[in-house]
Amino acid sequence: MPALVLDGPMGTELAARGVPTPLPGWSAHAVHENPDAVRAIHADYARAGARVHTACTFRTTQRAIGDYWQTLAQSAVRLARQGALQGSPADAPPPIIAGSIAPLEDCYRPDLSPARTDPDTARFEHAALARALVEAGCDLLLVETFPHVGELVIAVEEAAQASKAGHEGEAANDAMPVWASLTPGYLCDLLSPSELATGAARAIDAGAAAVLVNCVPATRALEYVQALVGVAKDTPVGVYANAGSAQHSMGWTTVPIAAERYADLAADWLQAGASIVGGCCGTSPTHIAQLARRFA
Repeated sequence: MPALVLDGPMGTELAARGVPTPLPGWSAHAVHENPDAVRAIHADYARAGARVHTACTFRTTQRAIGDYWQTLAQSAVRLARQGALQGSPADAPPPIIAGSIAPLEDCYRPDLSPARTDPDTARFEHAALARALVEAGCDLLLVETFPHVGELVIAVEEAAQASKAGHEGEAANDAMPVWASLTPGYLCDLLSPSELATGAARAIDAGAAAVLVNCVPATRALEYVQALVGVAKDTPVGVYANAGSAQHSMGWTTVPIAAERYADLAADWLQAGASIVGGCCGTSPTHIAQLARRFA
């Protein structure tokens, strides 16, 4: 069951290495304060066998960190590429750098989404980050960890538009792809499998080239993968799940499901029809190495 292997999380891995990630910037704080740690984590995921590396832009927005957000986003993309190249074997294909576009507010609080009350503002802010990531040289745009379908669709539309604008005059296939990933939350109480599948179908209509589920407990991911496969048709399906327990404010502990157990669960996801697999909160380069060894 071959698969495209993603990297694992940045935020919980920074915490595991003792790097501060204070709110509201969270992992973006480390891009400015400890870029060597960010680069090293990307390198470790590359050594583990990851092909897709997500830049640390989850919170590089003006809403979260202020007026220097664009400089920080560009730095995060540069660190991702430097680290991925540093850790990749000499004969490996070039790493794929994904720019992360996250919910504007809390990814576990869809009730806070500005898309509910001010969709124009949500559209403006997502468009700004998408353009910055295109200009920074990302290879794909990953709209990820969305519990609010309306905001997801807005973000996908703006990412697709930014990608087309950034490749104006080139063949349509040269525009960078946009992936869309929804989360049901760590308790699976934000979106049911059918609701998540409906959101994924809307994301495909909005321009998503792949649909995924992330930030879902690894032991619950299969039902969401099955729901995605049911609506995706020819669109690739992916999953990067959690391993660990909820922790107040920061998000996750670093006590994961054993890497081999995680890979066993991933085998079920791939058997169900997924073709993209990686790790979310609480996983580590050890988990990604297991995925790469078995499925890359």
